[in-house]
Amino acid sequence: MAINENKLNEFIGRFVGDLGATVAAGNVVIGHRLGLYKALTHGPLTPGELAERTETDPRYVTEWLRGQAAGGYVDRDGDDRYVLSEEQAFALANPDGPLYAPGAFLLALGALRAEPRITEAFRSGAGLGWNEQDADVFVGCEQFFRPGYIANLVPSWIPALDGVEAKLRSGARIADVGCGLGASSVLMATAYPRSTVHASDYHQGSIDLAHKRAADAGVADRVSFEAAGAQQFSGDHYDLVTTFDCLHDMGDPLGAARHIRDALAPEGTWMIVEPAAGDTVADNMNPVGRVYYGFSTFLCVPNAMSQPGGYALGAQAGEAAVRQLVTDAGFTRFRRASETPFNNVYEARR
Repeated sequence: MAINENKLNEFIGRFVGDLGATVAAGNVVIGHRLGLYKALTHGPLTPGELAERTETDPRYVTEWLRGQAAGGYVDRDGDDRYVLSEEQAFALANPDGPLYAPGAFLLALGALRAEPRITEAFRSGAGLGWNEQDADVFVGCEQFFRPGYIANLVPSWIPALDGVEAKLRSGARIADVGCGLGASSVLMATAYPRSTVHASDYHQGSIDLAHKRAADAGVADRVSFEAAGAQQFSGDHYDLVTTFDCLHDMGDPLGAARHIRDALAPEGTWMIVEPAAGDTVADNMNPVGRVYYGFSTFLCVPNAMSQPGGYALGAQAGEAAVRQLVTDAGFTRFRRASETPFNNVYEARR
């Protein structure tokens, strides 16, 4: 077998980078849980000073800081003091900002705990429901997606929909389907106090946490929650129905789309937020596609295959697949209204 040494070395370099990133994921979550990144915003700090601030052990903190600096997540000066740059702090230290990288790692580690069951599912073709995943999947998913919703939902996504923002400001009925822990529901209720949000998710544990999130945000009087699947949520004559990063997780997305159409007011709008994806596999051969295909293997496809319906869109379905689904459900108008590096936002009308 003829080995091209240059290609081999290139692959080994990629492997070493991936291995370091895999192990780094756990260290990022440790920094998240212990408040290490947040404390470093007050730096520069020595390992001992950071340990004292965070009530942690200095030897562990020393090793953690060295690894973080080697990976470019923390800056180190010659006096063995460490600090976050403005850019690192932006991405690592503020869970309420428009970007919070630790949430993605929390989600990834939570998903990877199901590896033995996913391996077996490869053999059997069985599914693994969202409700069967590790608890960090639910919290990590919220912390992964919520910053993007904070940055885009009210400032750009809703304004991009035809006539929707004016309706919400004057008072409208919203159904937030597949709401998870309610991040999107709370954001809309906060931004549009004259509107009401009826949020639903098939996972009771997520609904329980969503109730608490809404109460903590002071919008419990404007948000109601229901444990129900996307094909069964209650209510009708909604001015806006939203599905955030969940349509591709459903075993029967066509049934969900038909139910959403029936639940809309005659001039209502369905806002579909899905992972950014092209229409072909070749379009998705990039770093974002790699992330989403990886998560989809552990979370999205197994969840869809655990439900009746026989559909498994996957997280990289693309616009054409979503358009076909929406058209098959009876909608007559469909367009891409907005996009970010991580999401495509579609508008569907009856």
